[in-house]
Amino acid sequence: MDKIIILIAFAVYMVVMIVIGAVYVKNTKTNEDYFLGGRNLGSWTAALSAQASDMSGWLLMGLPGAVYIAGTGEIWIAIGLLIGTVLNWYLVSGRLRRYTIKANNALTIPGYFENRFHDKTGILQVVSSVIITIFFTVYTASAFSSGAKLFATVFSDGSTDGFNSTYIYGLVVAAVVILVYTFMGGFKAVCATDLVQGFMMLIAILAVPILAYGMLTYNTGFHDALVANGVENPENYLNFMKNADGSPVSVVSIISNLGWALGYFGMPHILVRFMAIKSEAEVKKSRTIAIVWIILSLGAACMIGLVARGFLTTQLDASTQETVFIKLIQQLFSNNYLLLFIGGVFLCGILAAVMSTADSQLLVTASAVSEDLYRGTINKNASDKKSLAVGRAAVVVVAIVAAFIALDPNSSIMGLVSNAWAGFGAAFGPVIIFSLFWRRSNLQGAVSAMAIGALTIIVWDYIPFINGQTLGDATGLYSLVVGFILASAAMIIVSLATKAPGKEITDEFDAVKSGNVEGC
Repeated sequence: MDKIIILIAFAVYMVVMIVIGAVYVKNTKTNEDYFLGGRNLGSWTAALSAQASDMSGWLLMGLPGAVYIAGTGEIWIAIGLLIGTVLNWYLVSGRLRRYTIKANNALTIPGYFENRFHDKTGILQVVSSVIITIFFTVYTASAFSSGAKLFATVFSDGSTDGFNSTYIYGLVVAAVVILVYTFMGGFKAVCATDLVQGFMMLIAILAVPILAYGMLTYNTGFHDALVANGVENPENYLNFMKNADGSPVSVVSIISNLGWALGYFGMPHILVRFMAIKSEAEVKKSRTIAIVWIILSLGAACMIGLVARGFLTTQLDASTQETVFIKLIQQLFSNNYLLLFIGGVFLCGILAAVMSTADSQLLVTASAVSEDLYRGTINKNASDKKSLAVGRAAVVVVAIVAAFIALDPNSSIMGLVSNAWAGFGAAFGPVIIFSLFWRRSNLQGAVSAMAIGALTIIVWDYIPFINGQTLGDATGLYSLVVGFILASAAMIIVSLATKAPGKEITDEFDAVKSGNVEGC
């Protein structure tokens, strides 16, 4: 009966998401509607959609799990993400919106690259579309894995076989629900559901650790609770500069974790929200909302890991650490049917995190396939109707491939997100920054930076060079930091070594810089 009550909460939530998708079907007639919502997002929708699609199940599972095991030494990632969010909204959002309008009303990031550098060869569109398809398939797999682990943890019988079989069922359910409303309603449906899901994530992530901390410290101190649950030295566990075992957090680790900030400049599913905001005034409002949301969410996610270490009666290990938020909710809300239903609603916060990211990633991948690969290179005379059909087909195919990648119940959510984040940050981040702020940047520099950034991540993370280890494993340095630096160097060196951009390109740059863009 307990599981049925939670299942009812899940079912109600997922039906609501599908209904929202159905509502937007009739308003989705063109590619601009499906992929960019007609550039008509309000401040709240844009802000919460951007942040909800950004954080994914990683916020409620990966980050709390890492903090639970290693202590506050792991929150440097959260600090890096906060820095990246602030810089992205202040430096990129407004100017990217203006530039995509000026650059022939680009609907996608690959389309923006092509129009910004006046690429007649189509190479930028093709390369960036392939990068999006590859890395977003992996990123979507991480979201599906989060959803599947949620179902398996809540509904399995506790045995390994039960967990694995329930994981597969959960994976199918999560993939199908996300696929249905993304397929039907496109960008408007995704943003509307993200608005709801952004609020749900925030409520769940704030309420649960605050309630748990209050119950934990009612009769005992937090320090004593940590000691009772196996933390030998709470002073180390709660020290920013130390790991739980007392060893200092290394400089390389701090640089790597702060380096997550660089990923924001290259995240297509976040950047496309900037492109869709309806006015410059709304951009400023969205910025404030988004930054407040991210401060509260990241802080609460870290608090979940810390509080759970003292609160949970059953301790978790490295193989189960990513279920910490689920276990915390289960222990808090278990005494009667009403509490079980409330717990089910809070667990829907994890579903919200999963779905709000996966739908955005599927949509951006679909736009890259239909707008940039199909309409941009294969069939340039394709109608909106035909291109839209290709985009919807791409949503289905990518979802299926991502589900296969996520089939392994032991796959790490943190690892999948880390790889995809590095890939986008290194390949697209420098190109976005230089295209917006450096007048001298050119097509050759952009192609070189994109290629160097993507290849660096692949070489650094996947090819064993040192005694069977990859460079990432051997050095401990996050590949994004290396890839971003090398890609930026390539952008500068190649741009300066090749022909300067023509007057038409520099005139567009000057117009965007001055804010003199019609329609903004």
